[in-house]
Amino acid sequence: MARKPEDTAEAGSSEKSGDTALIRELASLLDETGLTEIEIERAGFRVRVARNIGIAASIPASQPQPSAAPMPAAGAAPVSDIAQHPGMVPSPMVGTVYWASEPGARPFIEVGAKVTAGQTLLIIEAMKTMNQIPSPRAGTVTQILIEDGQPVEFGEPLVIIE
Repeated sequence: MARKPEDTAEAGSSEKSGDTALIRELASLLDETGLTEIEIERAGFRVRVARNIGIAASIPASQPQPSAAPMPAAGAAPVSDIAQHPGMVPSPMVGTVYWASEPGARPFIEVGAKVTAGQTLLIIEAMKTMNQIPSPRAGTVTQILIEDGQPVEFGEPLVIIE
């Protein structure tokens, strides 16, 4: 049976209100879980809801430093905001950070290690894909700001290289 033009308009408006309800539900889920982004796909229809949060907001001030991260060297000036440190290497994606290629293997880097530009610092698993994170510059690793197996957000500080 063919639809009349007004039937199509009614179907479209109920579909749009359903879309709006879904988006509101996803936004509410973001607030409840503390996530910054969520995406779903149903029957070829994909919805992505994301919250724009600055880098500084993704690092709570009360967050303890990981055991692998030493205190700044005596000669180094303390940096009040790690995200503003010139040697900070940010996460290029959302995922889970791993220090080594497999459990029990030697970590790619350690505090005090000298690295070259392009050398693998860490691996971030995103969508079941292991992504090597290369060093953007040569230098010495002074701090590792994340734990092995820790989830990270886009732009979150990972390592300090001086």
